Amino acid sequence: MEEQQAQAASTPEHLNPPLSAAELDRKRERERLALSRKHVLGQLDSAQNPRHREILQAALADLDARLARLV
Repeated sequence: MEEQQAQAASTPEHLNPPLSAAELDRKRERERLALSRKHVLGQLDSAQNPRHREILQAALADLDARLARLV
C-alpha cells in the first residue's frame, strides 16, 4: 500500500488532468447515489414489514436505474 501511495504522489499532474465541472458533478452524484444505495441495502437487510420491504426494493431499483444512466 505504501508503494502505491508513493507511486501516486510521484505521478505527474499532467497524467491526471483536472476534471471539468460537469465531470465533478457527475462523480459527486454517482458517489451520492452509491451511498444512498448502500443505506437502502442496510435497511432492506433489517426490514421485517413486507410493505416497507416493497418500498425499499422500489427505492433500490430507482437508485440502480439512476446509477446506470450516469455510466
